[in-house]
Amino acid sequence: MSASPSRPSYAALFRMAHTRRTFTTALIGRLSYGIVSLAMMLTVTRATGSYAVAGTVMALFGAMSVALSPARAALIDRYGPRRALIPMASLYATLLAAFAAAAWRPGAPVTAIGALAVAAGACTPPLGPTMRAVWSEVIEDKPLLQRAYSLDGVAEEILFVSGPLLVGVVVQFAPPAAGVALSALLVWAGTLAFVLSPIVAGVRPAAAKSAERSRRRLRGGRALVQSVVVAAGVGLSLGAIDLLVMAFAQQRHHGDDVVAWVLAALSVGSALGGLLNGAVNWRTSARVRLPLLAGGLGLALFAAGLAPGLGTLTVAVACAGFFVAPALTTSYLIADEAAPPGFRTQAGAWVNTAVNAGSSGGAAGVGFLVGHVSLGLCFAISGAAAAMAGLISVRGTGAAAVPRGTPKDAEEPSRV
Repeated sequence: MSASPSRPSYAALFRMAHTRRTFTTALIGRLSYGIVSLAMMLTVTRATGSYAVAGTVMALFGAMSVALSPARAALIDRYGPRRALIPMASLYATLLAAFAAAAWRPGAPVTAIGALAVAAGACTPPLGPTMRAVWSEVIEDKPLLQRAYSLDGVAEEILFVSGPLLVGVVVQFAPPAAGVALSALLVWAGTLAFVLSPIVAGVRPAAAKSAERSRRRLRGGRALVQSVVVAAGVGLSLGAIDLLVMAFAQQRHHGDDVVAWVLAALSVGSALGGLLNGAVNWRTSARVRLPLLAGGLGLALFAAGLAPGLGTLTVAVACAGFFVAPALTTSYLIADEAAPPGFRTQAGAWVNTAVNAGSSGGAAGVGFLVGHVSLGLCFAISGAAAAMAGLISVRGTGAAAVPRGTPKDAEEPSRV
């Protein structure tokens, strides 16, 4: 890292015109995603009386949301945020409201709420990838863009911690379906305010870009491999941690509140790591740092598997979190560099999809392993997933992203 004379601070992001309003409204919409999973699960459990049905409905909702994320992002790149996000968010919010109404009281028809959940998952607006694409459009300075992505990642971490807490407050006074209704309101109001921002209005759709940029799309896609592979590995590890911490606590006869505190340490570590990563002016390239960050996550999880007690486990998990936000932020930066202008939302969505798909796979895989091997080995395997992803991605460093404005004859051939 370097002590460059030009070190733009996080505050510099909000001295740019309209950025504070744009970022805040995007966060309001994204808070919906921190609320919706727990609220839907509690709603389905209460409405049907079956954990199995709740798990199935949530799996279908998550699968549709993850699998179609790149396709939804492509619509935004093609038609622009205003033309694509408003109908998308309106339909998504309407389906969530219908879901809440159908499952408000016990005895709701399983088929109806399942169909509504699947339909809502298919329409989930990709607000995170869109916000990152907007940052990329308005920020030319690379260190400042790194800070923007780091701040975005930390804010997202906070939303996914505070969202379930907000659901806990709601269910004290109303049925869990009210949390789903609140999620619908937040995503619709936040998205509408976001797309009405002057910054977002200035983002042109891909159709208005040059044909040459469109022709480079496939090359950019090949260059995305490194960031997508590492994001999937990080997701696998994250999906495993929740269940492993729960199993650790149960083996040692701790209460469920202990699990929450250990996972909070993971989030705190991730937030601190993200802020520090964004504040440093790195001399090494993002493509070199990314495998190292994945390896650091793997080593921290291996150490967690050796923890003799709750205190050391908490420290090890917090250290693992220290690498999470930097690894994901760096993945998004590489994706942004790899994608030609007009296709950045899709690039970010592929990374986002890899994280979420990896998380689902990690939870399922560790759920099987916990009953067959020791917890220490399970932690080691989950860490190995991140480390191996980093090693595999090293092959992708030769597929360097095409810098913005680089002429065709200066492009490096892809090795991926």
